[in-house]
Amino acid sequence: MIGLGSYLAFIGVSLLVICTPGQDTALTIRSTLAAGRRAGVATALGVAAGQATWTLATSAGLAVVLAASEPVFFAIRIAGAAYLVYLGLRTLIHPEHEAAQPPQSRRAFAQGFVSNLANAKMVAFFISLLPPFAGPHPSFVLLLALGFNFCLLTLAWLTAYAFAVERLGAWLRRSRVRKTLNALVGTVLVALGLRVGFEAVRA
Repeated sequence: MIGLGSYLAFIGVSLLVICTPGQDTALTIRSTLAAGRRAGVATALGVAAGQATWTLATSAGLAVVLAASEPVFFAIRIAGAAYLVYLGLRTLIHPEHEAAQPPQSRRAFAQGFVSNLANAKMVAFFISLLPPFAGPHPSFVLLLALGFNFCLLTLAWLTAYAFAVERLGAWLRRSRVRKTLNALVGTVLVALGLRVGFEAVRA
């Protein structure tokens, strides 16, 4: 059982983390610009599904095992970095191809899911966030409940992003504005991927 004060503190910390722009936000914007609100929401669902997977892994103690295994943890970080750089370069180099073949909902979901699942920071985040708020002897169910709370908050926030981008769709899809946004989103994804890769190698 968790007290109301601890739960509210957990929600506050979660919102602070979720509302800080990062790769999940960039991917949601990218999908929405390419194929509309439906694709953006699908990406948000994929991100939340990835977080739910890490929630299950953390609750079962598997995330701790992964974090303790340096080769596996390193491989996850490098794979995540490579995937971000790949998506960023595609957005920068072939923006017209992305527009001509916009991601379907399944593809957009997969992009969000793979990106979050390959984000090793999610492992460290869930390991460091869930147990302290769940108490000294957290139960499996309580860890799941807190983790799924985080997933739902993420889904709501990223879905709001998709709706906002779609609402501005006509203006955002103007040729000059679209090129600028593609360049910005692509650069952010590449920069995030390079940072993750550098941190993995340096560690």
